[in-house]
Amino acid sequence: MAGTTTVFLIEHQPITRLGVRAVLDRESDIDLVDDAANAAHGFAKFRELKPDVTILGLRFPDSCSIDDLDNYFKEDPKAKIIVLADHAGDAEISKALKKGAVGYICKDVSPEELLKAIRAVAAGRKYIPDDIAQILSEHIGNEELTPTETTVLRMIVGGMSNKEIAFALDISENTVKSHVQNVFGKIGVSDRTSAATTAIKRGLVRVDL
Repeated sequence: MAGTTTVFLIEHQPITRLGVRAVLDRESDIDLVDDAANAAHGFAKFRELKPDVTILGLRFPDSCSIDDLDNYFKEDPKAKIIVLADHAGDAEISKALKKGAVGYICKDVSPEELLKAIRAVAAGRKYIPDDIAQILSEHIGNEELTPTETTVLRMIVGGMSNKEIAFALDISENTVKSHVQNVFGKIGVSDRTSAATTAIKRGLVRVDL
């Protein structure tokens, strides 16, 4: 159909795929050409279908799609990709946008906003819902963690003590303490429990559930 936007969905949760299809199947100007349940199959179908818009789930049992975005843009530098996440963590949103995603929505998005996002992206615009834009604005100017600090934070989330972190990284406990204090200062917390909670909420570290 002339003027129809082709959409391809890559998402591992069956109920989410069914929900998106139910919404899009009612629209005459949008055609959900296919969907895929895992990252590898999804990328292969993306190469084959060359959709106008790709909705890419954020997490899969064996991968995080943000890490794969470079591959999509190597395949098609003009790809229009909307990331579909379970929740809005500012660190993950920022990383996805920096890597070239043109939209970021959560799975609790309303049907109306889903359609709005697809149509905006298909027309060449970026789409960030107001609530997600607010989350991003709250953290503008925050100092980014270094790779080592991110590793230390990940280990804190995993419940490791300073001694265990020092052994794993082959550094002194005093160095670990310094890293921990730097992490606390950058993310605005004062204890390990708050650090772990904040890290998960903001998407500063990846937690495989």
